[in-house]
Amino acid sequence: MSSNIDPMWSSARARSLVAEGDAGGLIRMGREARGWRQPDLGRRLGYSASTVSRLEQRGARSDLALVRAAATAVGVPTPLLVASLGLSALPATTVGRDRCVEEDPVRRRTLLTAAGLAGPASLLAGLDTALASTPDPTGSPVPLDQRLAVARGHFDHGHHSALLAVLPGLLADTHHAARTRQEMPLARLSATYTLTAQVLAKVGRYSQARLTADRAAVYAEWSGSPLAAAAAARELAIVLRHQDQAAAAERHILDAVSRVAATGLTTDAQASAYTQMLATQSYTAARAGDRDQALAMMRDATRAARRLPQQAPAGRLFPITPAQVDLYAVGVHWALGDAGAALEAGRDLHEQQFHTPERKARMHTDLARAWWMQQRPEQTVAELLAALRVSPAEVRERPAMRQMVTELSQRHQRTAGVRELVKAVSIPA
Repeated sequence: MSSNIDPMWSSARARSLVAEGDAGGLIRMGREARGWRQPDLGRRLGYSASTVSRLEQRGARSDLALVRAAATAVGVPTPLLVASLGLSALPATTVGRDRCVEEDPVRRRTLLTAAGLAGPASLLAGLDTALASTPDPTGSPVPLDQRLAVARGHFDHGHHSALLAVLPGLLADTHHAARTRQEMPLARLSATYTLTAQVLAKVGRYSQARLTADRAAVYAEWSGSPLAAAAAARELAIVLRHQDQAAAAERHILDAVSRVAATGLTTDAQASAYTQMLATQSYTAARAGDRDQALAMMRDATRAARRLPQQAPAGRLFPITPAQVDLYAVGVHWALGDAGAALEAGRDLHEQQFHTPERKARMHTDLARAWWMQQRPEQTVAELLAALRVSPAEVRERPAMRQMVTELSQRHQRTAGVRELVKAVSIPA
């Protein structure tokens, strides 16, 4: 750290705040060092003391522009702020809190390199930069809704590199539009952060996904849209599951279920959101080992799905269908350790029931997990090869799938198709 930076930013307290991901604590530390009260900082920022109080308590879950402005005002060094937001690592200061091995920086780089993801790795670095400091607006004449639809299409087709390439500009422009603080621009900004969290979680960047899901929840709350709030809550719950915080994940989903139910479910979009929340809650409960809750919520989701069309209309925020609820049942039974019930739940599923390559491939990978639990390598390999054919990224870039391929290569080298899998996924010999 440069010698002209106040030594307090190298103190044990500062290092602890960085390790805890407490950007608000760093701002409070800087404010107190200057002898300022919260109203003093508020006047400099043009906000009330209560806003400063919430900022210091919520940190990364506050408006990013306000976080940056406050940090600058009190002298928080940029590298410390960036690290506290989970966007980069500082040697010997940051301590990862996730238990997933994919979040270890060295392990993550190894996974990315082994998967042939040097391009995506550089794109992820660019996205980190955009999350730390929102870029200037691009000036693109293409309507934001159209650009967001294209970005969603990249995710649905497993084109992660293309999605990572467009997200910084999309974040910049949705932030710029949301300055009006009107419902739709804020909901659109929340949706952009939700999509960002989805792709980050897909490739195992759970700390960054947590940050972006938190921001999605903040902007959804500001927008007042229960559907935007539900989408953000769902993504946040998924990230929390990966971070072994099942109880917190359940709280977020149950709150989203209540909010959506309070709409009266008078529209198809609301009914779809409600079904999606029930299915997500079922899987979340299953991962937490709560069998009764998981099965009860799955029964509710199955009933709710009866009013949904077999194919979701284009542009639906929650494009869930009865077949997708059945696919959730596969995952629920797998998470509960019942491979037989998982395979029975997926017995009648086929690719034509799913609209996007991502969902088609997810059907195959979920069935592969169930077959692998039953120690049936031939069927496991067949499903993984089918997933590769439909959407290679679902196997190549998901850490859990890569681990399954590694285990197959170590324990069942002579099984037909294993060598093809290993070559396709580029697992080192």
